[in-house]
Amino acid sequence: MEVCVDPGYRRWRIGQRFYRRRQELCQYFELKGIAFGGRMPGYKRRKKQYPDPQAYLDAVVDQQLRDPVIQFQIAQGFEPRAILKGYDSTDSDSSGLAVLMYWPNPLAPEKANVRKARDAKRLPSSVRVATVQFMMRGISKIDEFEDQVEYWIDVAADYRSDFVVFPELFTLELLSIEKAKLGPTEAIEKIAAYTERFCKFMERMAVSYNINIIGGSHPTKMDNGDIRNISYVFLRDGGVYTQEKLHPTPSEREWWNIKGGYGANVIPTDCGPIGVMICYDSEFPEMARHLTNQGAMMLFVPFCTDERRGYLRVRYCCQARAVENQCYVITSGVVGNLPHVENMDIHYAESAILTPSDFPFARDGVAADTAPNTETIALADLSLDDLLTSRQSGAVQNLKDRRFDLYRVMWKKG
Repeated sequence: MEVCVDPGYRRWRIGQRFYRRRQELCQYFELKGIAFGGRMPGYKRRKKQYPDPQAYLDAVVDQQLRDPVIQFQIAQGFEPRAILKGYDSTDSDSSGLAVLMYWPNPLAPEKANVRKARDAKRLPSSVRVATVQFMMRGISKIDEFEDQVEYWIDVAADYRSDFVVFPELFTLELLSIEKAKLGPTEAIEKIAAYTERFCKFMERMAVSYNINIIGGSHPTKMDNGDIRNISYVFLRDGGVYTQEKLHPTPSEREWWNIKGGYGANVIPTDCGPIGVMICYDSEFPEMARHLTNQGAMMLFVPFCTDERRGYLRVRYCCQARAVENQCYVITSGVVGNLPHVENMDIHYAESAILTPSDFPFARDGVAADTAPNTETIALADLSLDDLLTSRQSGAVQNLKDRRFDLYRVMWKKG
């Protein structure tokens, strides 16, 4: 059998390899990007119709006209920036003109010409994360809770994890210490009283075990008397940050009178900026987009759901956030039960480390997950290089292809 291969197709494939190798070299040498003058061989035939070469270029970009060279270069991720006049007088097909083509290196350091600044700000190529599926159980003293938490931090640190995340409201296990069953108001006041000790303990754990800890969430009493559900983030360099839950659930408002917080800012870590969305917050796409716009590549979602339907709302929304923002989303939930603690009697969770859905990532968009309703830990290595590259040249480029002429997320101060 004789097989004929279109010579044009063969040239296209060979050209792809050359361009890909050029981009790999650019990333290897940590350059800002690639710029060159590209031919526009279809212009001579269209010069009368388009006396302005920029108008011709715009028509090719909008696919109203066909120019095989320009379209090939755009397909390889290059952006046409300007028309270069008098570029090559011998190129009559291009009328001596060229297109300034530019490919920005998604892995370029911010200051590639300053070695010290580059080394200080350069992200690691890969980050290891651990998510704890935490079992709620009855305890008799606070030391038992701290021993349980330290055990999981120790496990994550033994695996050389950069981050470990705990679930939403996992500190409510402390209410099982009380012999008498507390009403909702008494219970939330009691748990808020543990805030100072909890923060000091977790801060010590982060430094001692050399790991960044997303400390789930903990109800906290504010200066004005309001109770807010707050995630405390403890960094291994000793830094402590907070992220308030912006959207309390109807149950939280009804049982504990928890108020919605304000603001959503990325947290600077030694592995790049991260964001935290507490459970219900993940079901509102504006928050994830706002954090991504600030540079977050990993979003941590501590959650607490009572049954499978509630869990699936969080899971499906987190997977959507990973796809639409081309970022990693790490979820952590509680399991077990606390029979004598109001509104914390049953739980359902399948904690997971979620990725975008593209070739460099896990087949199903799940880097790791846990068995349902089992106390365990899941770990995964997440490539920041792959994430940045996919944002620039993935099969789909959700961040890059946003229509800012139609919509944008505007965040009010507060």
